[in-house]
Amino acid sequence: MDKEKQAFEKIPGEAILLITAIIWGTGFVSQRKAMEGMQPFAFIALRFLMGCLVLLPLLLFHWKKADHQDQTHAKRHQAILDSIPPSFACGSLLFLGTMFQQFGIISTTASKAGFITSLYLVLVPLFGFFWGKKVNLWVWLGVFLALLGVYFLSFDLDVSVHKGDLYLLTGALFWAFQILTVDYFSTKTDNLYLAFGQFAVTSLFGFAAVFFTESLPLIKNSSAILPLVYSGVVAVGIAFTLQIFGQRRVNPALASLIMGLEAVFAVIGGMLFLGERLTAREWLGCAIMLAAVLLVQLKGQQKKNLSLSHPSNASQSKR
Repeated sequence: MDKEKQAFEKIPGEAILLITAIIWGTGFVSQRKAMEGMQPFAFIALRFLMGCLVLLPLLLFHWKKADHQDQTHAKRHQAILDSIPPSFACGSLLFLGTMFQQFGIISTTASKAGFITSLYLVLVPLFGFFWGKKVNLWVWLGVFLALLGVYFLSFDLDVSVHKGDLYLLTGALFWAFQILTVDYFSTKTDNLYLAFGQFAVTSLFGFAAVFFTESLPLIKNSSAILPLVYSGVVAVGIAFTLQIFGQRRVNPALASLIMGLEAVFAVIGGMLFLGERLTAREWLGCAIMLAAVLLVQLKGQQKKNLSLSHPSNASQSKR
């Protein structure tokens, strides 16, 4: 098991985030399909509850191994307590980003939802710059190309913005803050506790919103079950956890660009499962976004320097 964990640690953070982008992009299809059989807040509450259940066996294994290593219960409890404020911060932003995204996706295609959501890749380096993050010229050039790619992907020549688009744009704002918040806490908090905690907070907010704004049953049509399971188990339980593990090794500007490729995979998912089709203009946008990520990867020099003595790094090596 230790060898497997060491092998996982050798996987580049960029590769982990690319897998995350693939899952998230195809996940827009499940989000769209699920709305045919349930309401938005019920979907959010249940999908993130499933994310918690996916991580629960890993938590139990984590605690069992800590016992074998004679880690005191007091130390474990302190680690859990230390993860609560970061989990609340990340989970609150995750809920807001997901909420606006889910309301937006009701009135637009899965492809367009992926495009507009990926605008957070422009906001992340902008906010990070004001928060003291170093961003070199190559990264800014990559951001410009990515924004240009999103433009070609998202809008026709006669640019129009609808209500659903505004929801998605607002969601992109909260996704940007969520990425920066995860970046800040992922090197200061046990990553497994942080992932589980932010899922739990998001799910609790979702159930609270269901109580005040929606009606039972939570699932009104069985057609929503499979999309819900994919979204909860794969897109949340697996992909959001990979996001945390990947982000702690990659600068947030590059991380946002790689994860912004979810727009491209949203197109592919929409074509395969929803019958959506790309125009030549949209294919051009995909190519420009890919060029942006490659540019930052090759020229941006965005690696993080991690100290092996940091508590969160130690917890990673023990998994």
